[in-house]
Amino acid sequence: MSTLSRRDLFGLTAGAVVTAGLSACAGSGGSSSGGNNGGGDSNTIEFWSNHPGKSKATEQKLIAEFEKANPNLKVKLVDAGKSYPDVAQKFNAALSGGSLPDVVIVSDTTWFNFALNDRLADMSALTSENKLSTDDYVKGLYDDYKYEDKHYALPYSRSTVIFYYNKDAWKKAGLPDRAPTSWDEFEQWAPKLQSAMGSGKKAIVLDDGSDYLDWTFQSIAWSYGGGYSKDWTPTMASEGTVKAATKIQEWAKKGWMQTSKDSQADFASGIGACAIESTGGLAGVIKNASFKVGIGFLPAPGGIKTVPTGGAGLAVPKGISAERQKNAVKFIEFMTNKDNTMTFSQATGYMPVRTSAMDDAKEKAYLEKNPEYAVAVKQLPKARPQDNVRVFLPGGGIDIGTSLDKIIAGSDVKSTLEALDTALQAKYDSQIKPKLKK
Repeated sequence: MSTLSRRDLFGLTAGAVVTAGLSACAGSGGSSSGGNNGGGDSNTIEFWSNHPGKSKATEQKLIAEFEKANPNLKVKLVDAGKSYPDVAQKFNAALSGGSLPDVVIVSDTTWFNFALNDRLADMSALTSENKLSTDDYVKGLYDDYKYEDKHYALPYSRSTVIFYYNKDAWKKAGLPDRAPTSWDEFEQWAPKLQSAMGSGKKAIVLDDGSDYLDWTFQSIAWSYGGGYSKDWTPTMASEGTVKAATKIQEWAKKGWMQTSKDSQADFASGIGACAIESTGGLAGVIKNASFKVGIGFLPAPGGIKTVPTGGAGLAVPKGISAERQKNAVKFIEFMTNKDNTMTFSQATGYMPVRTSAMDDAKEKAYLEKNPEYAVAVKQLPKARPQDNVRVFLPGGGIDIGTSLDKIIAGSDVKSTLEALDTALQAKYDSQIKPKLKK
């Protein structure tokens, strides 16, 4: 079987659809680091980002500090798209012929396809060659980018899914000031929340299938003992997943729930009493909401691990010169050092990626003053590897999201999920199985 372990797959999360379109990436592999310069200037570090968590101003601030500390180097921050898939598509186009960046943001799914096709530099080797220690990175986050004993990115904007709730609505509904401990408990609360919210609003808002419903719903499926696959075998039509999908269909029928392309914005604007969303937008939600925001762990009955991680890391293309790679890894180390990961985390809601940052007295004081930001860190032990068919099959996430949209619209749950299992199995058999090492 493949040498790709479950630990290696832990980092593969949202955006798997990108891999289906990365035709240039699937060629004979990138040139060696010394083979060409990739079209760039050795003294200018080109950084491709989508500014996760509306972080452009923070990135610009950190870049200015880097340039001050390294007057011989300049950093060009490039708006490479609005999302991780956008950045991946732009990077893939550059691999087909064009100027490569020095540093590129890669999501927890998009990095693997590039690494598998020899397009990313081995960060384990680069950090070692440049005498940069990786020991301080949170091990689970660092190892999310590991494949066959090599690391292909360093953690940067890392998140988990968390439970957001409107404390004002909770109080009006007469509910305890906490997240529900199970989705069954949420169902008991939902009529009260719907009544408190009133006409035109909902007890809960979720992303739709074109966004990250396939990411967030996985937590609901896990909580009912279901899941998307066991190793490579699709299990969408398993009892637990069918039960979870039936639940969200019923919520929609009862008028408790709506889905949209931006449920986080809907929650912040007061449309939904609660949402399950990324920690990466926490700062924006707190800033924009006209009500007091509550944050809690995802429902996890019986201590089940129901937390999928997400977010992105920073990678270096293989096809640029050794000098550019050296400067690139120096920049990445700076952007993710103890002080700067704290700055980035506090500005956005993403998790600090350094152990020393989590142990720092200033960070502890900040989290004590702003306890909602501590939820993602405290919830990390409840995280678990995402299921293979979502995160590794090309387009698997979109296939799942599309089927969930159909179910919410009223399609038969069991037959829809059985058809999805068949489609996912066929995709694995034709696109993945032949490439796995025996």
